Amino acid sequence: MKLILSWLINAVAVYATAYFLDIIYIESFTSALIVALVLGLINAIIKPILVFFSMPFIVVTLGLFLLIINGAMLYLASYFVSGFALTGFWAAVLGSIIISLISWLLSAIFGVK
Repeated sequence: MKLILSWLINAVAVYATAYFLDIIYIESFTSALIVALVLGLINAIIKPILVFFSMPFIVVTLGLFLLIINGAMLYLASYFVSGFALTGFWAAVLGSIIISLISWLLSAIFGVK
């Protein structure tokens, strides 16, 4: 149940971010559900490998390089979902920050860890 609720929270965060930012386009809430699923899979499989190999950059930048990695993961997800588009890489970085904030807020409200 927590997995489904977490997936829905991430989909709402993606949809809300696209609603607030003109630099991110999402076709429908169904596309947001697919983006949340693809983003979850990318974050589970590819992100740990990138974090491991970029650890020196993460340490030197005091963790700010993780924002670049999160943006890259969102940008990669835009290639796999046809109803989801970003205007560029920096739109992905900004979008990943806002998606994380909205997702964190909704998770805190609904008690999902």
